[in-house]
Amino acid sequence: MNAKTESGSTSGRLDSLKWLVVAALVTVAVVGNQYFAAESILYRAIGVLLVAAAALFVAAQTAKGSAMLVLGREARAEIRKVVWPNRQETVQTTLIVVAVVLVMGLILWGLDSLFGWVVSIIVG
Repeated sequence: MNAKTESGSTSGRLDSLKWLVVAALVTVAVVGNQYFAAESILYRAIGVLLVAAAALFVAAQTAKGSAMLVLGREARAEIRKVVWPNRQETVQTTLIVVAVVLVMGLILWGLDSLFGWVVSIIVG
């Protein structure tokens, strides 16, 4: 148990170092983009994308980064299980929503007009 705890704390320190590297890479991308403002936008975009890819690679090597990758894979698997509505179901549902919104709008307009009329009679 003690060796496991020491290994976890070492990994935690290395993770902190890796996150510092990620922050430094992001800072380099932002400052570099501003520093090379006179250069073509294409070259700056390529540079920012390369540095961002390096930052993402380093972040993926951390415990939280690998957990995020696992979460992404699981979310993708769950999305594939979803039964998406066909065109007819989508159109019908949309029409129902539009009808309900129109009816509620008319009801609220009527109540607002009624309460406005009642208040105008009371006030004067």
